Amino acid sequence: MKRIIKKIIRILFFPFIILDYLKFFKFHNKRFTVKFSDFYPCIKDKTIKTNFDAHYIYHTSWAARKLKEISPTKHIDISSSLYFSGIVSAFIPVDFYDYRPADLKLSGLTSRHADLTNLDFSDNSIASLSCMHTVEHIGLGRYGDKFDPDGDLKAISELKRVLSKEGSLLFVVPVGKPKIEFNAHRIYSFEQIADYFKELTLKEFSLITDNGDFIEDANPKLVNDQKYGCGCFWFNKK
Repeated sequence: MKRIIKKIIRILFFPFIILDYLKFFKFHNKRFTVKFSDFYPCIKDKTIKTNFDAHYIYHTSWAARKLKEISPTKHIDISSSLYFSGIVSAFIPVDFYDYRPADLKLSGLTSRHADLTNLDFSDNSIASLSCMHTVEHIGLGRYGDKFDPDGDLKAISELKRVLSKEGSLLFVVPVGKPKIEFNAHRIYSFEQIADYFKELTLKEFSLITDNGDFIEDANPKLVNDQKYGCGCFWFNKK
């Protein structure tokens, strides 16, 4: 019943969908049934260009390119985009860990539980590691985790601990003026992240701006002009 009501509301507010249906029906060749009960009005897709989430398209694409450059025999990902781990696992074996493990079954991919503030890995044990668009959520309770104002710092400490000597960490968080937009996420300054990872070497910093532009090897000063940018950090452990 709720689905039918939603359909009716969409039709009332977007009557062009009925006009489109009538136009289409003139060409309908009866190969398929067309019933109102199957009506599925999509009303926001008539755009000149294809829309996309710049943060998630660019940061995962950036990370995939870095992994091609790193060329590890195995990669460990902590709670980043499932699309990233799923696609990369076609070429590089990936172990994916999340506070809420995903029931995802693909060759080359394993999915397990992990608490990012208390990782079950030995010190200096992971050569290729990623944690992207994740740490900003830790401790805010959004995903059922415990409230902890310093949860992000504990997570960062764990990432640094488990990363091996000469290992690579791909780390992504929102950047701009530091603040918490509760209970969604934190936003960090470039200087904060640089300080939190001061024991590591920053090999590359790239930026996705508020305007959705991707800037490779970006000037860190650009972060000051962002409200909700996306910082992509490639760290090495010496």
